[in-house]
Amino acid sequence: MNSIGAECTDLKRQYDECFNSWFSEQFLKGKTDDSACANIFKHYQVCVKNAMKEQNIEFKDIEKDILGSDEECKIPPKMEKPS
Repeated sequence: MNSIGAECTDLKRQYDECFNSWFSEQFLKGKTDDSACANIFKHYQVCVKNAMKEQNIEFKDIEKDILGSDEECKIPPKMEKPS
């Protein structure tokens, strides 16, 4: 799966590989120190935040709980067509 920003996809793949390796080779063997991928994750996170800004996506919008709420079936305001 690609990242939200095309420029972030390579960083996402690097992080995914690092995480999967850490998870299978360390975490599942009881080693819970997750710092091995922290640097890659930090760079990826910065890239994603920049891509979100460029696409006018606010961080608070992705944290909303929509499923199961009255908002679930409503068209988002930015997507409504004028009548």
